[in-house]
Amino acid sequence: MRFAGRSSRELAFRLQQVLRNAALWLAPPKLPRETESVELALPGPARLREDFSDPAFKTDLLMLADEITRHRFPLFDSTVETGPKIDWRRDYLNGKTSGTDYFRFIPYLDFEKVGDHKNIWELNRHQHLVLLAQAYLLTDDEKYRTEIGEQLESWWDQNPFLGGINWTSALEVAFRAISWLWIDHLIGVALDGNLRQRLLTSLYEHGCFLECNLSVYFSPNTHLLGEAVALHAIGLKFHRESWRESGSQLVREQLARQVQPDGSHFEQSTYYHLYALDFFLFHYLLAGRPPEFEAILRKMARFLASIAGPERLLTCFGDDDGGRLFYPYGRRDRFARATLTTCALLFPEEDLPLAERDFSEQALWWIGRSLAPQAASRTETRLFRDSGLASITMAGGHILMDAGRFGYGGAGHSHADTLSITARSGERELLIDPGTFTYIADKKLRDAFRGTGFHNTIRIDGLDQADPAGPFRWDGKPDVEIHGWEADGRGAFLDASCVYRGFRHRRRLFAFAEGWVMVLDEVTGPAGEHRIDQFWHLGHADVKILFSEPKAVHPEPGLRSRVLGQKEAAPVLCASWNVPLPHLCGAAFSIVESGAGHRLERNGLELAIPGIATVTFAEQGNPVVSTP
Repeated sequence: MRFAGRSSRELAFRLQQVLRNAALWLAPPKLPRETESVELALPGPARLREDFSDPAFKTDLLMLADEITRHRFPLFDSTVETGPKIDWRRDYLNGKTSGTDYFRFIPYLDFEKVGDHKNIWELNRHQHLVLLAQAYLLTDDEKYRTEIGEQLESWWDQNPFLGGINWTSALEVAFRAISWLWIDHLIGVALDGNLRQRLLTSLYEHGCFLECNLSVYFSPNTHLLGEAVALHAIGLKFHRESWRESGSQLVREQLARQVQPDGSHFEQSTYYHLYALDFFLFHYLLAGRPPEFEAILRKMARFLASIAGPERLLTCFGDDDGGRLFYPYGRRDRFARATLTTCALLFPEEDLPLAERDFSEQALWWIGRSLAPQAASRTETRLFRDSGLASITMAGGHILMDAGRFGYGGAGHSHADTLSITARSGERELLIDPGTFTYIADKKLRDAFRGTGFHNTIRIDGLDQADPAGPFRWDGKPDVEIHGWEADGRGAFLDASCVYRGFRHRRRLFAFAEGWVMVLDEVTGPAGEHRIDQFWHLGHADVKILFSEPKAVHPEPGLRSRVLGQKEAAPVLCASWNVPLPHLCGAAFSIVESGAGHRLERNGLELAIPGIATVTFAEQGNPVVSTP
């Protein structure tokens, strides 16, 4: 039996959640007196002090910690100043505060009533308190310990159990619980006895909440994964076997369900891949490094290393929510470095990138041992067929092309970016993905940033590749097919197509080992005249793109978002045609030179840069390449 698209099993599960939450609301749980907390399988405080040897990281950490004691909080790309009294339910960036009604009655997705829930939740994850605990551990400065106590007390006073926006998301409860576990692990013995007891009691309440509110049907993605990781950790802390087993079983199930055979995450978002990998790694360590996890974690690590490229910089295809499991500070595109260093130490035979400067951000606190000798990591040009991402390393540069489908289900964290391309030359950005900017604060910009026109691909008749259906869903997802892939000493070739609304966009890319890239786009579909736009979002205004029909090219005002909530102007080139179909158009750029003084010519399926190379793309099979 189904009701409004939901099975009887789901309805029964949700009804049980309602009843159990009502019982908790009427009779909040209390930590049993006989309960003893245990230390988690993480490096202890004494060992961390002994292993720590990074003055540069310590300087940065203490600078942030001092700002936090002044109630100046780094929030995504902003600094929020709360004044002496922190309002924990306030969206400071938009000036909105909500009340302490029963959490099911809080309209947390209604921006007009509560503000942007992401801004509120990010502060309430209490990851900044973990940073204060790290600062106290490294300095013994009482101001950090005092500040932790004062902020926790004020949070408990303003956020009664199950009351208000900070209880509306089980994942946010999980994040906060993990932060509190870290605080207790790092400096619990140094806290005032009454404060620590209240911390443990509230942590136990968080475990009771998670047990009743797992996102089994609501968000069975990184939400459910993070909740399961936290429930397992709290179960370990309090010897609650049912929590430990339930959390562990769910993590195992999600490892099998959420990770695709090529090691990519099934939401088709590179940022959420990093998110998921950190969750799995943290659980792997707490659970005693179960060997059945290793093969999949290695695949996830190898995928991350490949798409991050030689500079270990993360390009965000799909949504980027700006958050992180541990130490959410600094440039978002560098977050992959700490995770890769952690993986390199856990799985040395994978030959992953390893840099001493990235050790202190995560691996030290999670593993707590000295760095292994620096190893030269291999770079690879590879197509990941399940995600559809092609990673091409050449001539000191890195190219990504997305030939993948949208994510599972409603594809809530996918963008309409199929066949889009990004490129770097070293750390210098050439072609960019403009990012995410917002989830709910601005519907128009939410749809724009995830729309087809904000990506380096073709848009037809001004329409996206699918129809946005709310902030976290797409309807009419396109069919995507990879027709050919080849990589050898000469370069790499990818041929793929995207079919939607009766149209077919086919893109053929050839990347020369010497640094030039040629792209041929073919659009077919219904009779009549159609508007074709070929977009190129540039990392810098001086990036040179060659076009087969330069008269069709015009600059457009563009935007990019480096982190959630921030946006800035960015240059865009667009080649546009109003033509009957089929239509062919070409473009080219170089990783190693400006491209100035060159031109691109097209003759049918042939593209040529005089003096550089000619590529003839076959209808089927690999292209024919000739050079002077």
